[in-house]
Amino acid sequence: MPIPAPGLEGKSLLLSGATGIAASTARLALESGARLCVVSLQQDDLHQLRRDLQAAPDRMVTVAGDLAEPATAESAAKECADAFGRIDLLFNIAGISGRRHGDGPVHACTDDGFDETIRGNLRTLFLLSRAALRFMMAQTPAGDGMRGAVLHMSSVMAYSPRSDFFATHAYAAAKAGVIGLTHAMASYYAPQKIRVNAIAPGLVRTPMSQRAQTDQDILHLMRHKQPLAEALIEADDVARTALFLLSDQARMITGEIVGVDAGWRVSS
Repeated sequence: MPIPAPGLEGKSLLLSGATGIAASTARLALESGARLCVVSLQQDDLHQLRRDLQAAPDRMVTVAGDLAEPATAESAAKECADAFGRIDLLFNIAGISGRRHGDGPVHACTDDGFDETIRGNLRTLFLLSRAALRFMMAQTPAGDGMRGAVLHMSSVMAYSPRSDFFATHAYAAAKAGVIGLTHAMASYYAPQKIRVNAIAPGLVRTPMSQRAQTDQDILHLMRHKQPLAEALIEADDVARTALFLLSDQARMITGEIVGVDAGWRVSS
């Protein structure tokens, strides 16, 4: 049974996404005593998450909408603040694979492939961060002395590419942009007592990785590329690291990019 993460009790967490790592994070956060505002594009995913978690209305609220639109981000931040009185934590998880739009190597990547991949992985993160930070900067510090903590989702692809199975260059650019934004935000908001970090997973078992989960060549690659798992990483392993970085236990950590890649970056 997963062990609840200490240092999250009573915290309000604004979370983007409702499946995969987001669903694991939501479940573990509730078990740790946090309160959730979950925002996702798909209303059906939100309904399913609520059914799975069976969370009471005073512990979890949901917002459906396109996070690439400013109005959705503003609505989600306001809903979280109205429901729980403040926004203690933000975890930007939601993202997309741009393959179906035409993402690929630069010489073959389509205009839509590049634009939609940046929109779904970087613009969404920027808009929700902007909306949440406006609330965080105005609220008084919590018991740990901090006004808030922000965690972004990057990827091992941002700094450890593979040219064979994962030549999606717009995705790599978007996730590298997340790292640059994380460092800039961490520097700027530290005096405001707001921490900003990012997490960079390897290949994780989620709905977005369905293609990889059935590709025998990729599964064979993972045996030595992710040697700690010898397979895809489980979503709970990423979620537990994320909740540590958001919790009071990490109150002196900011500007870090934490890899959860089962050895990807250090393996050939």
